[in-house]
Amino acid sequence: MDFSSDTVLAAAARQIEEARADKAKRPSIAGFFDEATNTVSYVVHDPATNVAAIIDSVLDYDAAAGRTSHGSANLIVEYVRKNDLKVEWLIETHAHADHISAAPYLQSELGGKLAIGRDIIRVQDVFGKLFNAGTDFQRDGSQFDRLFDDGETFRLGTIDAIALHVPGHTPADMAFVIGDAAFVGDTIFMPDFGTARADFPGGDARELFRSIRRLLALPEDTRLFLCHDYKAPGRDEYAWETTVGLQRTGNVHVRDGVSEDEFVAMRTARDKTLAMPKLIMPSVQVNIRGGRLPDPEDNGVSYIKIPVNAV
Repeated sequence: MDFSSDTVLAAAARQIEEARADKAKRPSIAGFFDEATNTVSYVVHDPATNVAAIIDSVLDYDAAAGRTSHGSANLIVEYVRKNDLKVEWLIETHAHADHISAAPYLQSELGGKLAIGRDIIRVQDVFGKLFNAGTDFQRDGSQFDRLFDDGETFRLGTIDAIALHVPGHTPADMAFVIGDAAFVGDTIFMPDFGTARADFPGGDARELFRSIRRLLALPEDTRLFLCHDYKAPGRDEYAWETTVGLQRTGNVHVRDGVSEDEFVAMRTARDKTLAMPKLIMPSVQVNIRGGRLPDPEDNGVSYIKIPVNAV
């Protein structure tokens, strides 16, 4: 990709540089780590107005019992209320395969618009067929309040924000640059752990490489906030914040000097060794519905389908 012709990336870079020069344009960020799913959720807010966004929330799910609960989400609720924040956005970086979103619960408690990338429609189509969801399941993204396109801008209070399409892990992955901070979902992990897998339906290792290199063309001091951490060998603490510069010099999979073909060969071989995420069937099935469970059947109970020998 010729980054010099990427007007969306240039706009994001200008926004980041302006925020680095003006502290008032930088958001306040709190991370909430869910060890059961190795997921980090974020509350991001504008200190000047207390307007907030919640990114990649987690609904607790006991797969053996088929029970949901709100322990992780309630930590966010408590934080928002304690700090008198006004939630305007509930953002999903993509339809997660490793945890169920708590966005509908948080929306009922705190308000806000539920948002995701427009290509969720492609994911809904693929997985709607896999789960035989039927004609009642709308495959038009209407379960969400806002579908973001690449380069679409919005504001968090007084702070500028821009959406970047970064497919590869899934077709619908988005990164959200808010002030000087980029929330990059599952595209990339801490430098010592590498990058996301690309073998889910619609995933593509070559697209993932190009998306990551797009992100790494942002200014070196751009703060990157990750959706997951698994503690790389030799590291004892979980971590989820890094920078573009540290990724470019140290990412074990995609640092400067690694070619696209080298990355695709590595990623393809590595993905063949990985088991499916433990919660992929319930997670994707619910998350393509905006985090809502399938409609209850005539006995008042919602059911999650498990396709047998279909994946």
